[in-house]
Amino acid sequence: MGILKRYILKEHLAPFLISLAVVTLILLTDRIIDLLNTVIEKKLDPGTVINLFALSLPFMLALSIPMAVLVATILAFGRMTVDRETIAMKSSGINVYRMITPLLAVACALTGLMVYFNHWFLPESNHKLKNLMVKIAYYKPMTSIKAGEYTHLMDYTVFVKENNASELRDILIYDRSQTRFPQTLIAKSGRISQMDQGNSMEIMLNQGEMHVRDDKEPNKYQVRHFDSYVINLRNLGAAMDTYETGYRSDREMTFQQLKSDIHAKKEELAKARTESEGINQRLNALGNGTDIERRRYLVMKQISDDRVRELDIAVRSLLVEYHKKFALSFAIIIFVLIGIPLGLMTRSSGIGMAFSVSSLIFLIYYVALNSGEQFADKGYMSPFIAMWLSNFIFLGVAIVLIIASIYEKQIIDLHRLSWRLTHLKVRKSELPDEVLH
Repeated sequence: MGILKRYILKEHLAPFLISLAVVTLILLTDRIIDLLNTVIEKKLDPGTVINLFALSLPFMLALSIPMAVLVATILAFGRMTVDRETIAMKSSGINVYRMITPLLAVACALTGLMVYFNHWFLPESNHKLKNLMVKIAYYKPMTSIKAGEYTHLMDYTVFVKENNASELRDILIYDRSQTRFPQTLIAKSGRISQMDQGNSMEIMLNQGEMHVRDDKEPNKYQVRHFDSYVINLRNLGAAMDTYETGYRSDREMTFQQLKSDIHAKKEELAKARTESEGINQRLNALGNGTDIERRRYLVMKQISDDRVRELDIAVRSLLVEYHKKFALSFAIIIFVLIGIPLGLMTRSSGIGMAFSVSSLIFLIYYVALNSGEQFADKGYMSPFIAMWLSNFIFLGVAIVLIIASIYEKQIIDLHRLSWRLTHLKVRKSELPDEVLH
């Protein structure tokens, strides 16, 4: 018994590693295509390029590991079925499902590992990747200014009609760094250069004018002409350590950070709702008050309601990310349960069949998961149901397939279906023996 269990477990190792490498490579290739333009445009050094792709890898592993588990399970049990090993087990009075205890134990251990990976390791790598992308954005700043587009650089918005990589032409800059009224700078030419090892940026403008409104006297409008004008942007973060902390989006938050932010946002939401209800009560109690008072309360109510909606969206978004990381981790156990009967039904030892079936299943699962995320973000479903519904449905499908395979009921013969699809032009209706048996 112990030897047989170890044998089943061993049969999954090679398919899992191969599937993991193939799926990760596919995702990595897609990522390479996305980042290739940035690498070439910025002329990044090899170390930065390696770091960029290394930090992109954890996100891909979060998707490729569950899919690799599914491929490996289908492939392993499909091969054992083709080689009549499962028939030999049944002939010896051994139920195949009694042999999968170690496989489920490994799946549970891998699920626990993915929970840690998704809630601690992945957010940190996402945060470092974001910081690195910020660093790259300010690297060789002339390349970050796109002709005909508005580019935001800290408190400045830059628009140029022409950028030939050595000089900017017909420049328009909105400067919001000093006053509440943005200063407008117009120049015929200029260029951008880095200083302080890339931590600061200098914008040199030539032959232009500055349009200024005074905070203290808004009615006054001044136009100043200049032959040259220098804008210094300091502490850009281009030389920053990619391990530094700072603002984090929900995908960059660890488990504790998510819990803390959810708790804080819920408290803030409760206070905002109480404030909104109080304003509404005062508005109703106003009766025949003056129009000015009514308008003032209506404006206050609108601001308060907007704040409630904003916080409600933020809480839902955080809860979605919280449950999504758990749901995607526990999908591994479900994929093992669904992969075993599918492997027995496919009766194929080829990786093509296993990969095709797994890709279809994972695509349906991932589309359902993302659709649930959209519904939850819009408030149509609770975050918990939206993120776990796919798991519950696939678990139900897995149970049905397991029961069907125990009673040797074939819901669909994927091997025959594959043969029919690949031999559509063959008039012969009878299937060959290798397909029938």
